[in-house]
Amino acid sequence: MPRSVNAVASRARRKKILKAARGYFGARSKVYTVAVNALEKGYSYAYRDRRNKKRAFRRLWIARINAAVRMYGMSYSRFIHALSQKEVGLNRKVLADLAMNHPAAFKAVVDSVK
Repeated sequence: MPRSVNAVASRARRKKILKAARGYFGARSKVYTVAVNALEKGYSYAYRDRRNKKRAFRRLWIARINAAVRMYGMSYSRFIHALSQKEVGLNRKVLADLAMNHPAAFKAVVDSVK
């Protein structure tokens, strides 16, 4: 009796990998074993950088808030300390957005904690 192999599942598994590797250069998108390696590395970078993205945005927000509050004669650290003292519940993302897009509203926040 011939050996039974599940060719349907095997082909589907390989197709799934090669479909995910579309757009990769050369053998990385054509050869199954190379594509598996390329995808594994890409997935690990994606996992790492989803976390790094959060750090990068926080740094950007802090830089924007710092630049904005210095126009009003304060430093970033004194401003954040004053916000926590007054129990103002605005996070850095919102503060950076106010500083960039709504300077009058940001000035009102700075004046309220001075």
